[in-house]
Amino acid sequence: MRPIRLTMMKSRLAALGLLLASALAHAAPFTLDADGRLPVIVTDAQPTYRLAGGVLGRDLQGLTGLASTRSDSLDDCRDRCIMIGSAASPLVTQAAQAMGVDLSPLRGQQERYIRAAGMVDGRSVLLIAGADRRGAVYGVVDASRELGISPWEWWADVKPRRRTGLVLDGARRLSPAPSVAWRGIFINDEDWGLQPWAAKTYDPVKDIGPATYARVFELMWRLKANLIWPAMHDSTRAFYAVPGNARVADDYAILVGTSHAEPMMRNNVGEWKKLHGPFNFFTNRERLLGYWQERIDQVKGFENVYTLGLRGVHDSAMEGATSPEHARDTVQQVIGLQRDMLARSLGKPAANIPTVFTMYKEVLDYYNAGLQVPGDVSLVWPDDNYGYLHQLGTAKERARPGGNGIYYHISYWGRPHDYLWLGTTHPALIRDQLERAWSMGARRMWVVNVGDIKPGEYLTQYFLDAAFDAGVLRQDPARHLSTWAAQAFGADHAAEVAAIQQEYYRLAWERRPEFMGWSQTEPTRPVRTTEYVRTGGEEAEQRLARYGALVARAEAVEQRLPAELRDAYFQLVLYPVRSSANLNRRILKLDLAGEYALQQRPSSNLYASQAKEAHTALVRDAAAYNALGKGKWAHLMDIAPRRLPVFAEPAYPSWSPSARRGCGLVYPAPHSSEASMLVLPAGRQASRSVTLVSYGGEQLTWSVAPGAQGLRTHVQGGLLDASNGYEQRIALEYDGSAKPALALQCGGRTVKLNAQAQDAGDKALPGERERIVVLPAGSAAASSEWALQPGLGTSGQAMRARLDLPKRTSLTKAKPLTYRFQTRSDGGALLRFVAVPVHALTSEHRLRIAVQLDDGPLQTFDYTTVGRSDEWKQNVLSNTAVRSTSLARLKPGVHTLRVFALDPGVVLDRIDIVLDGAPHYYGMPPAD
Repeated sequence: MRPIRLTMMKSRLAALGLLLASALAHAAPFTLDADGRLPVIVTDAQPTYRLAGGVLGRDLQGLTGLASTRSDSLDDCRDRCIMIGSAASPLVTQAAQAMGVDLSPLRGQQERYIRAAGMVDGRSVLLIAGADRRGAVYGVVDASRELGISPWEWWADVKPRRRTGLVLDGARRLSPAPSVAWRGIFINDEDWGLQPWAAKTYDPVKDIGPATYARVFELMWRLKANLIWPAMHDSTRAFYAVPGNARVADDYAILVGTSHAEPMMRNNVGEWKKLHGPFNFFTNRERLLGYWQERIDQVKGFENVYTLGLRGVHDSAMEGATSPEHARDTVQQVIGLQRDMLARSLGKPAANIPTVFTMYKEVLDYYNAGLQVPGDVSLVWPDDNYGYLHQLGTAKERARPGGNGIYYHISYWGRPHDYLWLGTTHPALIRDQLERAWSMGARRMWVVNVGDIKPGEYLTQYFLDAAFDAGVLRQDPARHLSTWAAQAFGADHAAEVAAIQQEYYRLAWERRPEFMGWSQTEPTRPVRTTEYVRTGGEEAEQRLARYGALVARAEAVEQRLPAELRDAYFQLVLYPVRSSANLNRRILKLDLAGEYALQQRPSSNLYASQAKEAHTALVRDAAAYNALGKGKWAHLMDIAPRRLPVFAEPAYPSWSPSARRGCGLVYPAPHSSEASMLVLPAGRQASRSVTLVSYGGEQLTWSVAPGAQGLRTHVQGGLLDASNGYEQRIALEYDGSAKPALALQCGGRTVKLNAQAQDAGDKALPGERERIVVLPAGSAAASSEWALQPGLGTSGQAMRARLDLPKRTSLTKAKPLTYRFQTRSDGGALLRFVAVPVHALTSEHRLRIAVQLDDGPLQTFDYTTVGRSDEWKQNVLSNTAVRSTSLARLKPGVHTLRVFALDPGVVLDRIDIVLDGAPHYYGMPPAD
């Protein structure tokens, strides 16, 4: 009978479990601010849980205005409690048992939690039980996010909206496991923002110390990051040299690692002293080994991820190696010694110790030359510092037990040029690169170089949200941006804020603000005239107009926001938008002043004065940033990191009026075969602009003459005087008429517009504008071998060859992108295939496409670049890679162009068919 009774008992327990599970699944919402009181927050008596309870209490107080109470004992809770702790602790296990909550799904798990509401001894309890410390923390973070708390509530002053009637879902939930095991940030190049702010404004130790790191670690909690590479420039004291830093990291359950340049938890810049001798393994081996051993002994009681290898003292190649092969073999030997050291000191096999090998710069060359890394060490693949991953693991490398990871930049100091000031990496590029990493099995570690943290807030969150939940990468990045905007500024403003941000990233994609001087660093070169004026000015004018419209939109949103959100909006949206616009304005206005002086136009002096106004605005906005919150962010914003030439205030020249007199029209492409005319597409509506000029700087009135046909102006007349530089830019709307006509009265003379309507051909096909046909990659007929990448590229419609596409030697079964277009001009042409300058997916691939025009021969193009070549430098500065072919003659008519993928991961942005006599555009030419 005994087995039968046991079976019956098990059945009853199972039924009871199902009943309890059913009850919990439909548990009533847990009320947070009933009777004007908050629940008592009861936590395990360990620093991490206490800190988590304090964060939740502060969040609830920010939402309700009610004070919170935290305790280590359930006895201090009379009727309603929030309990936070480890699933293994007596406090939590007893409460879970009383509530009928099964915690067994957390057994053996990491960074997961169970949340459920129920009753414990007559008390209403919301239980947050973590599989480990970070699991419990993420339970708190998720609760705060559900209540509307932004991760940037402190770091960007996104104040929560006060309200009552707060509730959390009381149903049992088991959180998903993180997608990437180690998700981290690298604080870097902190010299012009975070370090002076911490030293002069915030931290009692007058440096990036425990108070600063506590704020950083709380932010990491809110972004569900678990790994820090601490700040390590020589402007900052080494992490372990500041008392309390290591302890606060452990209190916040943050794993500590070190960058590619800092093996074995050492900050060489701050810790390797001259008295130690040269940082040379060949001549000073024992001192180096002792230096590493000393740090291991100091930190072995904490959670660490150890970086292996050997480079120079700072971000430089190994000292003393006589050849790349010598360096390669030495790194391999050093890794063996370091693993032995770790195993002895930590008392466990090296395979059980978290270790990584980051193949940054020259180290990647050593690896590709045959360096052997033990299989249990995680391989970390770097980007090229500009957001393009150099390569990812092959099938063999993905099978290693140590796994793979990535190191990524949204901020960088170095050649060909820094971008330390504003966060401008396009989210669509981040998505593309993280999709590659995820698809190629790089899931052990994702670390992002965030520079000073601010103003890269959104990009940091996007990266880390995707690291925690790779499902984010299945969405158009615009969707994530809209959700973020809603959380920060409310649903009513989300769509417009997201649209503003998208345009900000789009403009910076074409040329980052820091790159607008067309200068380079290391070696530092002076600024030069931008390529935006090579058309004669129109392209620069269009860019200025887009920035002007963007600023107007951003400022309009600011006026509609509640006062308590304006500081946050300034930091997250308005400051980056306006400052980017003002640097572009200063540079382009000055370049246009010089160009217009050559054209004998009188506006040069006005443009020079507008350039000076733009610089004044840059200085003013930086001062406003540093004054926010009664000085909370003092010394954080510096508008000239590293004092590079692009940031320096220029001289503002002046010009005397030319001898030329009278009114004249300047057409959109003065440096082309259409310099003296406006060519319009007959049968199609179109928008254009021309500029009316009073040469010699004479003050004259003007108006539209009667009898216009097919053309409408936005402005009917006005005065040409000093306030507008004696010029008027006139926007035109064309209705498709066969014989457009327009005349202007100016200073008593008639100025006729030389408008020529030319046959536009098939309205369904793209055609010429200014002797150029532009084909966005995404305009092709669908192909199963290519996928649209929304927002990516100058066209915003880039197409990517499938990541699982096998590399090809034959096109027999290939499914190309197919484009049909038409031309009307007869003569030579240049076909430009503009790609996003990604790198080959793995060491086994290249970046090849094959193209065919009409029934012509196939041509193969390879976008692969080598190292830091001049071509690579220009690619990353422009976010384009170009391959071209010249045609002696392209006959007028309809053409078909096919593009075949020969390798996975190639990203085609657009195709330009540039006919003889066309103007030279830097960015994507205009198209109707």
